[in-house]
Amino acid sequence: MRKTLDVARLLALLTLPIVLTDCRACGAGSSGTSSGASGTSGASGGGGTPAATAFVVDCKAAPKDISPLIYGIGFDITGYSDWKEPRQWELGPSARRLGGNQASRYNWEQGNGTAFNHGQDWIFANNGAPDATEPFYVTFMTENAAKGATSAIEIPMLGWVAKDMTSASFPIAKYGGQKVTDQGRAAGNGLRPDGSEIPPPPPETTSVKSTPEMAARYVKAIKALHQKLKAKGPRIYMLDNEPALWNSTHRDVHPEPLGYDELMKLTKEYATVIRDNDPEGLIAGPTAYGWMEYNFSAKDAKAGAHLKPDRRAHDDLPLIAWYLRELKAHEQKTGKKLLDLLDVHFYPQAEGVGLSKEGKTDMTTSAIRMRSPRALWDPTYVDESWIKEPIKLIPRLREWIDKYYPGIEIQIGEWNYGAEGDISGGLATAETLGRFADGKVKSAFYWPYPHLDTAAFWAFRAFRNFDGKGGRFLDQLAPATSVENTSLWASRDASGKHVVMVMLNFSGFRSVDKGIALDSCGTVDSAKVYTYTKQEGSLKEGKVEKSGGAVTASFPPYSISVVDVVLK
Repeated sequence: MRKTLDVARLLALLTLPIVLTDCRACGAGSSGTSSGASGTSGASGGGGTPAATAFVVDCKAAPKDISPLIYGIGFDITGYSDWKEPRQWELGPSARRLGGNQASRYNWEQGNGTAFNHGQDWIFANNGAPDATEPFYVTFMTENAAKGATSAIEIPMLGWVAKDMTSASFPIAKYGGQKVTDQGRAAGNGLRPDGSEIPPPPPETTSVKSTPEMAARYVKAIKALHQKLKAKGPRIYMLDNEPALWNSTHRDVHPEPLGYDELMKLTKEYATVIRDNDPEGLIAGPTAYGWMEYNFSAKDAKAGAHLKPDRRAHDDLPLIAWYLRELKAHEQKTGKKLLDLLDVHFYPQAEGVGLSKEGKTDMTTSAIRMRSPRALWDPTYVDESWIKEPIKLIPRLREWIDKYYPGIEIQIGEWNYGAEGDISGGLATAETLGRFADGKVKSAFYWPYPHLDTAAFWAFRAFRNFDGKGGRFLDQLAPATSVENTSLWASRDASGKHVVMVMLNFSGFRSVDKGIALDSCGTVDSAKVYTYTKQEGSLKEGKVEKSGGAVTASFPPYSISVVDVVLK
């Protein structure tokens, strides 16, 4: 079965050279180098000389410091057994995020500290873990501290949290049959069989009011536990989750769309109590879900983005630009800084690409998935979705920050390319980790985390645990050039004597057998290579040649490789 599929993919690739032979359609060399750039040979002549070098790492140029927090993963409170999976730590995550839709209604003071509401994700029902011996956030922070991972925690601010672990907003006994029902819970999803919405009940049906005072108690508890655990790293507080979707995700308690003014009012109220109770904590907002929320409010979305009445009433500024401007003005007026991290989520919007464990893996969709990281940085890349314009996410956020609130850093609070079991998902994941390093992103969290032994799992491990012994991408990014259909990401330590590179081959039918010139770094003392392909199923050590200031290995089609070099 597997061989038949591989042949089919190969034939499809051979008939689609335009789609997959343009490296700019897949990845590009680090530090913004042209994907078509070729390096000069750094190999010396003589017997055993590696093949002509095509890749160049520049150790003389000023490197970029890499934030260790870009290697974060999620913590999904709905999957109580899932987030206890010990093998997730094999990924070497630097941080974990307790966030998401359900965390918007998490009540750390109810149900053994585990009560939450699923919202639209599952019939607006409360849930929890009645057998838990401690609150979710305590287990979360304790495990993080033991593993040396930073904790990022969502602070609810939509106004309502779960009152228990059993209530549901649309019980069948009251509302009758619905489009989706859970007979065990005797409740439905709030849609009549014809798809029309049932008006929401009083919020008290499932929830109790959450207030800034409740948030203050939560922040105090988080800070105290962090200190008790002697945990490392900053405490990151996220201002709820995807507020422009509250009127759908949590329509049972917040049916009206959120506007610019309500967002700012809530931000000021909740960020103020966070700052007052933990001055050293990092505050992240507005946790925008995607392109529409970067630019418009939920009120605009309801009216039609082409009309954008809410945005027009606020100087016609994109929502995030306005958000930054107003928070900067607040700081200038009060002396209180209410934002440290500009937090947005990034999910490709092309059909079949994005947040889905399976996702579409036909050749066209896979090619789009591998091109999708270009939306993070490339101003020439027109997004291949309904957006149909350049997103250039990191440069766009930087432009807004520089203009409206200099000094704020970037957090990508959620990201995922879907099809994480397919090599296209793995390559997109690896390319994105390189782009976060290159774009000087402060923190980022894959949602929820790459499932065990998938291609995305091994892509993550290429950066964080490539040898199974903690071998990782190092702390400084060195400029590198790559050739068509590849990306080369190069890292070095402070001494410059240790270089770890991640090589991505986006071609489905051509090996790359060129050398990597490291002359500017020194003479190679030792080198190892570890390569992942879907056929091999893990990062396996392979053969590498060294000569003078160069190394050469064979990088197979559709592969993720790590080259670990020690210099004399």
